[in-house]
Amino acid sequence: MAKSDRLQALADALAKHNVMHLRDAATLLGVSEMTVRRDIGANPERFTYLGGYIVSASDVPNAVGYSLESEKDHFAQAKAQASAHAARLIAENDTIFIDCGTTLAALARLIPSHLQITAVCYSLNVAEVLRRMSNVRMILLGGVYVPSSDSFSGEESLEMLRRMGINKAFISAGGIDATRGVTCWNFHEVAIKQAAMASAVARHLVVDASKFGVVKAWRFSQTNEFDSIITEKGDESRKRSA
Repeated sequence: MAKSDRLQALADALAKHNVMHLRDAATLLGVSEMTVRRDIGANPERFTYLGGYIVSASDVPNAVGYSLESEKDHFAQAKAQASAHAARLIAENDTIFIDCGTTLAALARLIPSHLQITAVCYSLNVAEVLRRMSNVRMILLGGVYVPSSDSFSGEESLEMLRRMGINKAFISAGGIDATRGVTCWNFHEVAIKQAAMASAVARHLVVDASKFGVVKAWRFSQTNEFDSIITEKGDESRKRSA
């Protein structure tokens, strides 16, 4: 079944039943649950995934500003270069936290295959990369699914992060401003980013240079809370302090 046909079939089913379990949707459409998740994540204006159930986005109040699908090709080369610099910081037996977003999905792909590490994440696009890597023990944090960022949010995830020892946290952001601090699009990301940073020995902000001078809706830290700010040009924090 073509993607457009799947989306219409799902919309028709929701119009009739109001809510549908992910498993039932996959059976109806004749595809995997992961494919259904991807379809939903690519169409946040039409569908929302909540605790294992799919509902119409019109039934859930949610002002969508950021869409993972629309962001993935923006400054793709710069994001890949920033991720390549960040990947050099990963060492044998590290436990790392990988934030959500397209930049850090690139970082996940660049984890050296000869290193045995543990990677903690809470977004499906990052998990999809990590699950194929035999040298990585992946811990996927759960909760309520947020389609726009393809990630999860839940109090249990925060409690787990607070108990963990993380060597390095790689954090993404939507904006970096000298006065307003480091910001992101989605409110649910704030607590997760802060919990990961608090549990980490070292905190690295990984962004492309287009994020400087930009302010998004939710502030989660100040720039001086990071050990490094890594862009496509390398460690910007060292250059700025030199």
